[in-house]
Amino acid sequence: MLVNAPSNSDWVSQKVNIIENLSRHEWNVLSVIMKKFSAIFTFLCLLTGSVHAGAIPRPGDFFLISRNDGGIFVGSHKLFEEYSSGLTKVSYCQRDYFVRAQSVAWTQIESKRGNTVRIELNFGRGWRPICLEPETQVTLKDFGISISAEDFLKGELDENSPKSRLSAVRAVFQTKSPEEENKSYHTR
Repeated sequence: MLVNAPSNSDWVSQKVNIIENLSRHEWNVLSVIMKKFSAIFTFLCLLTGSVHAGAIPRPGDFFLISRNDGGIFVGSHKLFEEYSSGLTKVSYCQRDYFVRAQSVAWTQIESKRGNTVRIELNFGRGWRPICLEPETQVTLKDFGISISAEDFLKGELDENSPKSRLSAVRAVFQTKSPEEENKSYHTR
């Protein structure tokens, strides 16, 4: 047996009748629910926006910035004002920052390439240099690293390459000897 589905106009008129017949108390409850939903939605939108905005320089951020002879931006590394894992406290121009050893190595390499490295402050409408020659103030030796900056960064790339990490994870879970692992199904 086929049942006729209500037309759109019937459906709309039913919904309008339901809304017109809501009591004052039901309107208040519906209003509270909608306000809570709106607040949660707004909070989630702001939360996801702030997650993506972390990489965008904000006024008050400090960066090691490399510029070529013409003053054109070449690259940058962020300096942090609070401690976090992997950071070391250093002092540039009598001011304390937290920095990664990779950033210090980068300043030394950029200087050798002939670029000018400075600490610059983002003041909202541009960048203001606040400390000159940071590569001479903090070196890898301050981190207890005695190899050259190039070798240090090359070693970091080799150690952190995806192949090395996958190999390390594979080795942890490997249950067979390498000889058995390389055998085909037919030779076992």
